[in-house]
Amino acid sequence: MSYAKIKNAQELTDHSSRDAREKVLQLTDRVLQKLDQRVFLKQLIRREGSVLRIGEQVYDLADYERVYAFTSGKAGNHMARAFEDILGDDLTLGVTIVKMLDEEDVYRNTEVFVGGHPLPNEEGIRGCQRMIDLCEQMTPRDLLLVGLSGGCSALMGYPSKGLTLEDLQEATDVMLKAGMWVMDINDIRGHLSQTARGRLGQHVHGAKILCFELWDATGLVIDDYTKPVPIMGTPVGYDTITFEDIKKIIHTYGIEEKLPPRVADYLLNYDPAEETPQSLPNDVDYYIVGTLPDSVKAAEEAAAEMGVPCHVLTTYTDGESRDFGTFMASVAREMQFSGRPFAAPCFIVSAGETTTRIEDSSKIEGHGGPGQEMCAAFALAAEGLENVCLLSIDSEGTDGTTPVAGGITDGTSLASARAQGIDLRRALAGHATYEALSAIGDTVTTGNTGTNLCDFNVLYVGAKE
Repeated sequence: MSYAKIKNAQELTDHSSRDAREKVLQLTDRVLQKLDQRVFLKQLIRREGSVLRIGEQVYDLADYERVYAFTSGKAGNHMARAFEDILGDDLTLGVTIVKMLDEEDVYRNTEVFVGGHPLPNEEGIRGCQRMIDLCEQMTPRDLLLVGLSGGCSALMGYPSKGLTLEDLQEATDVMLKAGMWVMDINDIRGHLSQTARGRLGQHVHGAKILCFELWDATGLVIDDYTKPVPIMGTPVGYDTITFEDIKKIIHTYGIEEKLPPRVADYLLNYDPAEETPQSLPNDVDYYIVGTLPDSVKAAEEAAAEMGVPCHVLTTYTDGESRDFGTFMASVAREMQFSGRPFAAPCFIVSAGETTTRIEDSSKIEGHGGPGQEMCAAFALAAEGLENVCLLSIDSEGTDGTTPVAGGITDGTSLASARAQGIDLRRALAGHATYEALSAIGDTVTTGNTGTNLCDFNVLYVGAKE
């Protein structure tokens, strides 16, 4: 069986629960293929001669002297390559700030900067400055395409006036370890960057902008991606969050004393002149090009192709990762012993963004991420279950602080760990699930997937043998 997205599928199926693992991996690989933005954008933006068509909207490249394309985020690689495919020789220049490069990432006319995520870095700043410099050169006779995906708030972390890169890095680390909701983190980071929440757009003087965003948060559903929607807090839009809103977020999580002093002062004793743009300064058409329900919809389609029943549990997965893993093991056990809530065999899929709360950084013993913690907890609770498997990945290809997409475990994973002298319970407590699951061959490797729709989880429950 061949896989287009999962690079170590052969290793992952070399286990006693082979049939369950093959089904889970096959489903996941098909889902990732369906969500690839390089494919999706070329289907959305149809080119006819010099004309670009998006639904009923028409944009004629002949009306513009120069055409630029900026992308950033975890799917920025594939979005940039889609723009190159669509625009061809009409692309004057592209700039992309990405999280990582793959060997297959080959660009024709795009400058590439590898930014930092979840902590911003110097190269990300250089990429931001390059975008600013090009924006300052644009005129009303120019067209700018912007592709955004999850992670761009970190990758485009360009310290605001009076702040340093180290300030941004420390503040981000504090927020991540506080278990904050990702949108709250992004709201704060947006106010700390010179290129976020409309601030990049302030450097554009009259150019037409087409903005495409892959929406990586729960709660948004778009029925028709071909229709422009109201602008949200993008680098070229306007902001709906103010410094006063930021103060409330900080107080809610009680992180006033944990933030770097300069960051706390900048946000809590703010200068009104530093407020993000609260109105739209440019001519922007804004398209959402993906939301979380897309992943479970793709899973339902893939499961139908495979002839296996599929049930969507939720697209609002939230809370502590390990708790969700334990819960999924309870569901699998209930199904095999009572046939509730679904009859086996079947897939149960979910999407969202669980988190890992770290109370004390000194107790961290290794590396990990929400997906791997979820799978480790599942392995602990699913011990002895037959023909059952759980996979949890960050759909963009890297989970937490690790180079893998996530994990996959079954009812035999705990025994495998014990046989190698690995204490999974301690690995969870010390946030070292990457080392533990890697040792037993239970980490999933994809590289760049071309999408970023938060976490994708799939449980397969077969009939009890």
